[in-house]
Amino acid sequence: MPMPQTRAALHPTHLLQTPDTFVRTPLPGLAGGEAIVHVSPALGAAFSMMTVELEPHGTLTDAPTQRLLYVLEGRLTLSVEGSRRLHKLAPGSYAYIPTEHEHTLTALTRSRVAVLDKPLLPLESEPNPTFILAREQDLPATPLNGDPGLLVRALLPPSFALDFAVNTMTYAPGAALSQVEVHTMEHGLLLLEGGGIYRLGDQWHSVTAGDAIWMAPFCPQWFGCLGKQPAKYLIYKDLNRHPLA
Repeated sequence: MPMPQTRAALHPTHLLQTPDTFVRTPLPGLAGGEAIVHVSPALGAAFSMMTVELEPHGTLTDAPTQRLLYVLEGRLTLSVEGSRRLHKLAPGSYAYIPTEHEHTLTALTRSRVAVLDKPLLPLESEPNPTFILAREQDLPATPLNGDPGLLVRALLPPSFALDFAVNTMTYAPGAALSQVEVHTMEHGLLLLEGGGIYRLGDQWHSVTAGDAIWMAPFCPQWFGCLGKQPAKYLIYKDLNRHPLA
């Protein structure tokens, strides 16, 4: 019998999860679909990151926390407490839903959605966050550190009311981060397009579209795009709170 091979790897400071290792699971509030859990507190993380796969007419309902939805594939509708509109979502659409806002996501076609859930650390000096619905493709692209080959789109506004950020980062072929980063922020990442090489801790990993990565705080990290196609990923990070909070 041949021995199974995989690029997936788990280390104390990071996880690389590849599609060949995905395990699908049911979840409360999820009907007509399954979830792939990429990141959870079982890793020591302070948030969860999942890909939810929905069949037509499948639904996903309320979370116990604030939530961000990012559509990867398919067409869906979203109903949210306090809004009479039925919001239409397509690839690149995303929604930020504050804690305790009842909502129902319904698939019109077979769909895939990235789901980020995190308990809010509120600030007494800031108002509660509000519902956000937008499209990533409508956002301005900012060169990272002035590099036109590395473009960042911020899905959430800069506000201390929010305790996390979600961005997309797009690398032209051959583009790379300008430094190895070591910082207090925790990351969850879904590679959406292309591929390249990721340094995580003291390990070097070949990565490609479909991979998921978790990075613990202070994990050394660096990415470079390889090949002839751009690389793009969706990345979560916690921010806007004192490190002792």
